[in-house]
Amino acid sequence: MSAAVGGLRGRPLPSAGRRPGWRARVGYYLPAIVVFVGVIALWEYTVGALALKAFILPKPSAIVTALQVNWMSERFALEPSLRATLLEAIVGLALGTIAGVIVAFATSRWVTARSVLLPIAIAANAIPIIAFAPLVNTWFGILAWQSKAIMAAVLVFFPVMANVTRGLVQVEPAAVELMRSYAASEWTILRKVRIPNALPFFFTAMKIATTLSLIGAIVGEYFGGASYVLGRIIVQSASALRFDITWAAILLAAAAGIAFYLATVAVERLVIPWHASLRSSER
Repeated sequence: MSAAVGGLRGRPLPSAGRRPGWRARVGYYLPAIVVFVGVIALWEYTVGALALKAFILPKPSAIVTALQVNWMSERFALEPSLRATLLEAIVGLALGTIAGVIVAFATSRWVTARSVLLPIAIAANAIPIIAFAPLVNTWFGILAWQSKAIMAAVLVFFPVMANVTRGLVQVEPAAVELMRSYAASEWTILRKVRIPNALPFFFTAMKIATTLSLIGAIVGEYFGGASYVLGRIIVQSASALRFDITWAAILLAAAAGIAFYLATVAVERLVIPWHASLRSSER
């Protein structure tokens, strides 16, 4: 055993001290950039060549123009609408994450809590958000941003709870037995073994939950809300046949979702740089 450990200590880790250069990074992202630019160019050309009406599919240039013109306009104000929807999504993300983590810790620790909370969690996940939205709007008020945050939290809750529970439970039995052989308490096992094992599962859930929070907020806005939120802008602009503005609002929602995802990836790299998936991506 000691000889094997000594041999391992004498060898550098496969990716230790090596970072991909800028050429490798450009080569990694270049295909995606080329495909994205190609799709936009093909979209622009096809709409113009086929003379498609704006209500079918507007040109990307028309969408960008609508985004610039209506960024701070009086009727379709996209900038305050984006801020309001982001507030609802972030609050819902925080509430759903906290609730999901608490339930995950309870269900992984106590059998009674598992038998009581898991059916409730599954039932909450089975409710279609479209059916749930009118009820929440009635409870908290149609114009209240809190109702949209609650709908975002409902969507966020289940993936966080399910993934964190799996991470806390599916630990190596040998690691738990080793800790118990040293008379470690359950709290020490939780802190030293279960939580580190659950962190990759948690960040996987967060990558899903960040986009779900925006979906929950925007779908909730379809059923009522303040005038300046992305969901209402989408509905009102489509009703007024201003589909360039509709697509501009959709573009903002997509960009916000991508930003949420990239922020989660950045935090993941800071918190668990030791995880195998992150090490392999840097080779």
